[in-house]
Amino acid sequence: MKKVFAALLISAAFGSAGAAPKGDIVRHKIPNSDFPIALAVTIPPTATIHFISGQVPAVVNKEVAGDTIAAFGDTKTQSETVLKKIKEILQGMKLEMSDVVKMQVFLVGDPANGGKADTKGFMEAYTQYFGGAQPNLPARAVVQVAGLSNPGWLVEIEVVAAKK
Repeated sequence: MKKVFAALLISAAFGSAGAAPKGDIVRHKIPNSDFPIALAVTIPPTATIHFISGQVPAVVNKEVAGDTIAAFGDTKTQSETVLKKIKEILQGMKLEMSDVVKMQVFLVGDPANGGKADTKGFMEAYTQYFGGAQPNLPARAVVQVAGLSNPGWLVEIEVVAAKK
């Protein structure tokens, strides 16, 4: 009953014009925008939902202390290694990046960027996987946090994937 009610609310909010066939995952575009995220994603009750825990960067420089930014790289590099991990986890579950329907991104203020999160570096990595040739865009949030559990980490990403 709750799923039916939620589907009715979403249908009322987004209308049914141009909707996908019943039972498909629907990615609602941001009106008049080419920004590579979905405004919303509707998941039918026939889909299986997969919650992937937050993933953190891989070490890219073993010559330096493992609790430094130098060990993990800048925001772009860290984002690339995190997204690669997520892709591998999904593939191990017989899923693809195109099955990601929701993404939560935590960025730490980068000292090299005046203490602000390097969203440009993150987007350079993100658009290697979403947008362009891979049109299945997730709903997404990016937030700046004070820190993560390792002082060298600038990025943590968790995703939700769904597949019929």
